[in-house]
Amino acid sequence: MNFLAHLYLSGSDDEIKTGNFIADAVKGRLNGRFSPGIQQGIQLHRAIDTFTDTHPVVTKSKLRLRESYGKHAGIVIDIFYDHFLSIDWERYSQTKLSDFIHESYFMLIQKFLLMPFRVQKYFPFLVVNNWLEKYSRAEGIEQVLTGMARYRALPAKVPEAMQIFNSEYEAFRNEFTLFFPELIRMVEEDFGVEFG
Repeated sequence: MNFLAHLYLSGSDDEIKTGNFIADAVKGRLNGRFSPGIQQGIQLHRAIDTFTDTHPVVTKSKLRLRESYGKHAGIVIDIFYDHFLSIDWERYSQTKLSDFIHESYFMLIQKFLLMPFRVQKYFPFLVVNNWLEKYSRAEGIEQVLTGMARYRALPAKVPEAMQIFNSEYEAFRNEFTLFFPELIRMVEEDFGVEFG
């Protein structure tokens, strides 16, 4: 799951959201480096990633991208899945997507000084370019992939990814629709997060 899903899966606690958002930049044991809420968010993020990376439905999605992206196929699927979350947002939340996104940006801006330097470097770009809203459109997905390729987080194979995204759109959407409720259930049961 990418930024939108991780923020959504954090529930309403700002500390947990912050930890979940910064977790990819936090390596190793936590050992009290952050507040308890932020640490819980980092642990939640790691659990979400493990659940996602080992789920058979997600593995099926990743196989379509394996030839072009190899070990990075999961990152691209995370972005694709954020697209499906954004277009089906009303299924999962009573809050309007645009309100959720702007509230998340506002809260994270207030937590900026708590973010690791690596996150501080890309976070302003993410907000200024409104990546979270871009997930809802195919051209937005393309822009996000291009941005990630520019910063070397992904191989520069955006045309291949978009061709697969467009040709296999319904298959990816069906897989997301099967997978995401199971992920929500894990987060509710293992972390006590409530959704509304």
